[in-house]
Amino acid sequence: MENMNQIIFTIAQSLPGFLLAIVAHEAAHAWMALKFGDRTAQAAGRLTLNPAAHYDPWGTVLFPLLSAVTGFAVIGWAKPVPIDIRNFRQMRKGIFWVSFAGPLANIILGTISAFLVALIATQVSPDFAYYTVLIAMLKYSVFINFILAGFNLIPLPPLDGSKMVSAFLKGPTLYKYESLAAYTPMIFMGTLLLSFVGIHTIGYLLMPAQWAGQFLIFAFYQLMG
Repeated sequence: MENMNQIIFTIAQSLPGFLLAIVAHEAAHAWMALKFGDRTAQAAGRLTLNPAAHYDPWGTVLFPLLSAVTGFAVIGWAKPVPIDIRNFRQMRKGIFWVSFAGPLANIILGTISAFLVALIATQVSPDFAYYTVLIAMLKYSVFINFILAGFNLIPLPPLDGSKMVSAFLKGPTLYKYESLAAYTPMIFMGTLLLSFVGIHTIGYLLMPAQWAGQFLIFAFYQLMG
């Protein structure tokens, strides 16, 4: 019973930051696509911060629940927004910025969350009833936003980072690079299996993103302390 209460508390504490992170990520893709002339995501009702529009049964519900139950941080994803690059007014520039918009939204949100952590830690009394809860919620928001940004910037198709790289490629080089998408599921499965047996490959890959979030909290704390 105590374990179940802890799981419920973890989910409740993580839910606001988690939903905002994944929804802002997809909405940013939709907004940037519109700026470059593609209305596909807007027409599909995805240019919104309403979580219901971005809901994915696996990424938004089942995977986050599984990660919480197994003792990991709540992690997941939203349904990818539909993009038609043929509508872009500037093809290569559009591909780059529309792909970067999602991770950039997470970096901005993570930075704001880090600022708020430092602000509350230095300016609000620990006696405030919700002090501990707010700090924990905001620290999770820093974590999930920088992890999402870091993960999506990995240059493996079809992640956002690969599309950013593809904006600079052409011809056979582009074709060969995009063909890596066939191996991406196996690469991720391999890294997951290695992590389960104690070789924390994913942790090493995402460590720079975690460090970035922690550094920002420390930097803001030093500025305000």
